[in-house]
Amino acid sequence: MTREEQRQKVICSCIQQQEHIADIAKQEMDSAQQQSNDYGANVDRYDSYRTKMMRSRDMYARQYSNALAGIRCLQDLLKQPPFNTVEHGACVVTDRQNFLLSIGAGKFMVGNQVWFAISAQTPIYLALKGKKEGDSFVINGQLQTLKSVF
Repeated sequence: MTREEQRQKVICSCIQQQEHIADIAKQEMDSAQQQSNDYGANVDRYDSYRTKMMRSRDMYARQYSNALAGIRCLQDLLKQPPFNTVEHGACVVTDRQNFLLSIGAGKFMVGNQVWFAISAQTPIYLALKGKKEGDSFVINGQLQTLKSVF
């Protein structure tokens, strides 16, 4: 598998995870709205149950919006070529972990490998930035060596 194919596979797996998160948030948002609608007319101005449902709906709406924004960002990364140095959009394989430097999406699987999608604000990203294959860095007192960057 070429570096470009590997990179595409990693990014597509992260997109699938974000789509799953977006689907769940949309379902929960719709459910909260439906529960509020099914509750009936307002009993009084300070109806706590309806307020709770609306807050829940709004929370899931924000999660849904964030997931869609993450998907758009990841789709933009698909258009970029593979990288030789660590920068935003690169896939990094170290002797301990695998990273996709993109959005803060957390842990996801690519086949049987564990990957972490991390944002530019994380200490690991800052430690990795500008490095090349074979370079080493220390994070949390642990030395890691970059095996590949693509």
